[in-house]
Amino acid sequence: MFLRAVLFCAFISVVVTKSVIVGQVSEYNGVRRVYEKTIEKNAIPLFKREDEVHFEYPVGDQKIKGIAIQDLDNGLAEASITRGGLGFAFVDIKLKSERGSGYKYVIGIYA
Repeated sequence: MFLRAVLFCAFISVVVTKSVIVGQVSEYNGVRRVYEKTIEKNAIPLFKREDEVHFEYPVGDQKIKGIAIQDLDNGLAEASITRGGLGFAFVDIKLKSERGSGYKYVIGIYA
């Protein structure tokens, strides 16, 4: 039984998604989703795939309260917030794959 538990924990630690969730990402308390986009890049052998997403909230007094970057492929790609984010009216997100693999992300911005 102990061996099964150890193997189960090892399996769970291997199956890790590279999603990023920051702030309040549910629609209650006056927070609503203002932007959603699916970004997908196919794999090219021996090349890294990169993409930068820029979002700017058009209303000056409204600030970003949550960001959800969900990995749909459970792959080797990484997502990071490079500028702006929570408390700002803009955000820059960088998506980068491992060499020879692609990615598929859904980006949601909440304000």
